[in-house]
Amino acid sequence: MPNEYERLLNEVEAMRSQTRVPWADDGAGVTRRDARIAALVHPDAYADSADRHRILLVGCLSGDSEDAAASLAVLDAYARSRRLRNRIALSAIPCGNPDGLASSGADGGSAAGGDPSGGYPPEDGFFNHETDPESRYLWRYVGFMAPDLFLEVRAGDGGGEWRYSGTPNSATAALGASEMVADGGLLPALASGVPNGLGRVPGLRLTVSPSGGAVEQLTRLARALDARGVEKSPARSALDDRRMRSPLDVASALVPRYGDTLDPVIYTKGVAVSGRLRYGALTGETAALAEGVAALVAPYLNGGEAWFGESAGGANHAGLVWCDEMFAATDDARYRDVLVSTADLYRGNPLGEPPPPCDPDYRTEDFFFCGALTGRAFALTGDARYLDIQTSFLLNADIQQDDGLFWHCRSSPFHWGRGNGFAALGYAETLTHLPENHPDRSALIESHARHLAALRRLQRPSGMLSQLLDFAGSYQELTAVCMVGYAVARGLRLGWLDESHRDFAESLWRAASERVGVDGAAVDGCTGTGAGDSRRFYLDRAAEFGQDDRTGNLALWFAVEMERLRRGE
Repeated sequence: MPNEYERLLNEVEAMRSQTRVPWADDGAGVTRRDARIAALVHPDAYADSADRHRILLVGCLSGDSEDAAASLAVLDAYARSRRLRNRIALSAIPCGNPDGLASSGADGGSAAGGDPSGGYPPEDGFFNHETDPESRYLWRYVGFMAPDLFLEVRAGDGGGEWRYSGTPNSATAALGASEMVADGGLLPALASGVPNGLGRVPGLRLTVSPSGGAVEQLTRLARALDARGVEKSPARSALDDRRMRSPLDVASALVPRYGDTLDPVIYTKGVAVSGRLRYGALTGETAALAEGVAALVAPYLNGGEAWFGESAGGANHAGLVWCDEMFAATDDARYRDVLVSTADLYRGNPLGEPPPPCDPDYRTEDFFFCGALTGRAFALTGDARYLDIQTSFLLNADIQQDDGLFWHCRSSPFHWGRGNGFAALGYAETLTHLPENHPDRSALIESHARHLAALRRLQRPSGMLSQLLDFAGSYQELTAVCMVGYAVARGLRLGWLDESHRDFAESLWRAASERVGVDGAAVDGCTGTGAGDSRRFYLDRAAEFGQDDRTGNLALWFAVEMERLRRGE
């Protein structure tokens, strides 16, 4: 028997089928009971421009069934009115507290003991808070949808009452709205400060009876907004400004933050060193940046410091991805030699088995770590045995599923976002160096293209990819977007992907650029992650906001690759 939340979603679906509003399904978050916070996304919600008022409705933060009914009544009023649909681009989260509604909201909170109706802005625990994950998900989701107006709906007696948060204007006056007191709720928190590092989202709260008044109040709202004209929220304007930057502009914001340290030697730092050198090639600063890298790695190159510790693995080895570029820039053979000698660690096992440093369980991380070294070693030496190690490894992994996605590894059958990013990156690094006549090239391109097609199908309405790709409620994760975007941009630039992939690359870039701040701060990159044994393991991996080597270096590689693609280089 369905619970209250499931019944609400069934009613929403019935309403959609009767009215045919072109909402896209999405998820605004995940509760502690693994319930998806369902979201309906209007086609204009993330568009570059719109001639309608972009509004995001959020209802039932209380978990109360009457609030859920009021939310549904407002949605139904909108869906059945062509005039309202012509003037308002309405997206909706019908219930922001699924667990509370499912358990009848007996205590006004969620099933985990939290309360999504308060506690804003949340300050930590993204998105694995033990009691209040809903508030973290909603805070980020609403902020990066950046509607022009946030609309909270509650149930009450009578035909309707309006309250506003933020600065009063002609629309609030026309509605007769009274000012709200900042009470820790989502609406007033969005309307003050600089939420999510972006800008304010003005808000209104409509209290209306579920049995009447919704049509009249939405019509009043549309008239009040029409009198002002379509106005972007400060949050939307901030995202527009981010998106209008060129890839080189974004790289310029990242370079001061990343690539100036290599302690320890690991891919999360080495990719940024490579990114700096590639950035220098675009700006004519190769010599100066190479000089800085030379000073950075001198203790290692001169024997004063060991490149790797005793427990070093592929993640550490891939910290040398810049060595071939330094060799090209300086003609110092020591860079070539350390990379080739490290690639030699991947020799030893028969073809068909994972190379010695790789996990015998075939983890997708190793697709990149091994490919980054063996491909470069082939390019530097001409020894095709390096390529055979990598192509055999990829073709024998047997973790790509019928739908095109990759498991994290054989014993971890979960479609982790960055795990699939590693797979895409590993294929791209391999194909970069693989000769056209290599016997495995066509099989690798077929597998890679099938993977990219699956990822494209699972893009969120925002253009982002999810922490768990097949669970849209999980958080929108930046490293996966950058890795996949890099792979697609490189494939287009070097020719193993055709122009049908161009829109995919651009949509990934659009999403990524919105989540890199003007100061290079990044939004929601999954923290370091081993192989997990449950879906909850991946849902509970912390998301990093701000300075993060893992996220920043991959964003830098993607930015430089997109700039090269657009330049036709």
